[in-house]
Amino acid sequence: MTFGHNNALPANHFRKDWQRRVKTWFNQPGRKLRRRQARKAKTAALGARPLTLLRPAVRAQTVRYNTKIREGRGFTLAEIKEAGIGRKAAKGVGIVVDHRRRNLSEEGKKINVDRLKAYKAKLVVFPRKAAKPKKADSTGDDLTAHTTRTNLALPPSFTHEAPRAITAEERNVQAYRTLRHEHAWHKNAGVRKIRQLKKEEEEAAKKK
Repeated sequence: MTFGHNNALPANHFRKDWQRRVKTWFNQPGRKLRRRQARKAKTAALGARPLTLLRPAVRAQTVRYNTKIREGRGFTLAEIKEAGIGRKAAKGVGIVVDHRRRNLSEEGKKINVDRLKAYKAKLVVFPRKAAKPKKADSTGDDLTAHTTRTNLALPPSFTHEAPRAITAEERNVQAYRTLRHEHAWHKNAGVRKIRQLKKEEEEAAKKK
């Protein structure tokens, strides 16, 4: 049924049994309660395990958002190796591993390695059999210590500096001119290379 502008509706069908074709949502409150009960049962079944998996701290994409830190998909293989955690063992203790991700900076890698080490220090692994604990299981006072189910918080996106006076060296820096000079230097690198080659060829020709 199509119409345009303010024209009459062609072949209008308003006497159909439309109530049979209406989808209702009267079970929404019941489903809400059921989901809540399922979450509660799942939480009880998890025991002392953290409610969420541990994920890396990464910078958001693009210049607009890269000042913010958010959770990434998973830790790189280099990060878990430096933290002294095995790839398969990481999955067993709630650490997500992403084999596709690569570290592009030493600072970002250090943040996540420290994050893994802090998690490892706080981790309590209860043995399946109390009489026969395995090598990686916790023992002694760790088993009776207070446990929390909240995961590690993300690190701050930047460190605040205390107010201080501007030095004479900082005052004399010409930031805009420096940026333009570096931009021009990189832009004309090819021209300088060609000019140098021509100069060398001319000198070689003179020697002949």
